[in-house]
Amino acid sequence: MRLRFATSSSSLSSPHGIHGAVRIAVLAAALVCALGASGSVLADDDSGNGTAEPTAAAASAVAPPNAGPHAAAATSAPRGASSAKSAAAEPTPVPPETSIVTKHALRLDGRRLEYDATAGNLLLRDDKGESDASMFYVAYTSKAEHGTPRPVTFLFNGGPGAASVFLLMGSIGPKRVHTSSPSATPPAPYVLADNPDSLLDKTDLVFIDAVGTGFSKVVGRGDGKQFWSVDGDLDAFVQFIDRYLTVNDRWNSPKFLFGESYGTARAAMLAYRLGQHEISLNGVVLLSSVLNSGMQAPGLDLMYVRYLPSFAATAWYHDKLGPSKPADLPAFLNEVRAFAAGPYAAALEKGDALPDAERDAIAKRIAQYTGLDTQYVLRARLRISPSHFRKQLLFGQARSVGRYDSRFEGIEYDDDTSSPDYDASERYVTSAFNAAFHRHLAQDLHDRNATDVPYRVFNGHVLATWGWKHRIWWGETLNVPYAAADLAEAMRQNPRLKVLSANGYFDLATPFFATEYDLAHMNLEPSLRKNLQVTYYPTGHMIYLDDSALHTLRGDLDRFYDDATRR
Repeated sequence: MRLRFATSSSSLSSPHGIHGAVRIAVLAAALVCALGASGSVLADDDSGNGTAEPTAAAASAVAPPNAGPHAAAATSAPRGASSAKSAAAEPTPVPPETSIVTKHALRLDGRRLEYDATAGNLLLRDDKGESDASMFYVAYTSKAEHGTPRPVTFLFNGGPGAASVFLLMGSIGPKRVHTSSPSATPPAPYVLADNPDSLLDKTDLVFIDAVGTGFSKVVGRGDGKQFWSVDGDLDAFVQFIDRYLTVNDRWNSPKFLFGESYGTARAAMLAYRLGQHEISLNGVVLLSSVLNSGMQAPGLDLMYVRYLPSFAATAWYHDKLGPSKPADLPAFLNEVRAFAAGPYAAALEKGDALPDAERDAIAKRIAQYTGLDTQYVLRARLRISPSHFRKQLLFGQARSVGRYDSRFEGIEYDDDTSSPDYDASERYVTSAFNAAFHRHLAQDLHDRNATDVPYRVFNGHVLATWGWKHRIWWGETLNVPYAAADLAEAMRQNPRLKVLSANGYFDLATPFFATEYDLAHMNLEPSLRKNLQVTYYPTGHMIYLDDSALHTLRGDLDRFYDDATRR
């Protein structure tokens, strides 16, 4: 018998992470016994030496998928018919598929690596063969050595509604923007430089913007509603990847997915969905994961348990643990994990039947680990929400800690509110990424065709209208996605599939203890568990913001790719 995970969650949005739908919508749906308009598991409940060598840009056009030889070669199954649009409605002009290619060079580990950078778009089509969306991408490719096909990795951020500019300009691409993390990054001019920790020597990289984000858009008689849902989004990415492999003759290349935040849920579900379209993956990288969107369902206490170690890490960083602050953070977090999964979870399980003496003892332990006042913990009934913690930890200083990276400190209007005014870890870096992308687009990629429309770093309308229902691998439609189950089935059907989960200790959007729980409950046999690797970094959600953490991540990825491509 299959259990239905009919769940929901919460609110606050931002350009690059997992963003839940508004809790009010969830509660309203609950009143009519339908939890369909729900949000995401991990949204806050209140909220010479690598010198580029560009040549004259070479623009090439590819026939649209509903005409010409490429249409016949494409193998992806078309999505369902377009959502209802008035027959009299004027269709949006369909652009041609184009690609602008420039040549560059980068020095990695003392070696000169020549590569092509491509800014382009591919068209999607409906079941009538008519183009209904254009997806923008930036690809970095290098020539294969000794005739062996190079791996190709498809990367994307999450949202839903976020473009992939953060991974593109901050992680393992050939260019990287400098930030002052975990302090505020000064305004322009920003520093955009060659990335010594790029993974381009290991794999080609294709950064994709979901429909409605970046320069990706609905075209023809397409309707955003068909793309702005869990399964509609998956269908779009399946078709894009299929088409990219066909147009670029990459079917025999080792294939990887790399998702961040909601992008990890997309990657996990996509691993299974691609397999059903006869596209087998070598590996999946999950950066700051959300794998079970039911964690924050009203009435469940799992969220509070899973957040506690991240709260403790934050208190440790901000010196709120008093003179007994442990020197070893990982060892300290192991202690907090044991308390959270044991006495704390057991106490919450008792609900209102919890004896006063036990409640007081648990409150003292929570205060000890989080740096909060014991009386505050008692007033909160032992249940500390992420947004309240962010405001309470530095209470009295008119400061809050960041959501995506709790090392950041935001300046608050006052101390008289329960939740932060904003997320410093998002506000202090986003402008740098936006500016760096536009500079890269114009000066390095030479793509000025897209400058007549704004680049959407985050599209709030996509999030606001997102359809959260998901048809899981066994055929049942869930009210919110349980991505870990799809990933587990993908691993069972592809026993050589490798998975790497990367986590930041100071991430209050996707807490690492929740990811550990999800990965430990995938019902994998021992031989498959060996294909799953979990790593940790002393950073937040965007692990790559720190130079040292990115360097460590780069080494972990290097070994992961070697393992995943070993014959």
